[in-house]
Amino acid sequence: MSDTPPDRLSVDPSSPHHDADALQRGVGVRFKGEEKTNVEEYCVSEGWVRLALGNRVDRKGKALTVKLQGPVEPYFQNG
Repeated sequence: MSDTPPDRLSVDPSSPHHDADALQRGVGVRFKGEEKTNVEEYCVSEGWVRLALGNRVDRKGKALTVKLQGPVEPYFQNG
């Protein structure tokens, strides 16, 4: 595996952008220069993150999210 996180990554196992190996290594995300810990999904090339809104869930049990635009900088926390 490379030292660069994927361009797009989701924590939802049913998503086509879910990568269990990358998530197991620990991916951190800086959004607009600020560390975010509630990122559900991100895309570097399109410049957006999807952040969870507290502990709220929809009727299917998935986290409610908000999509924000801006510079995204993912990195691996563990080597």
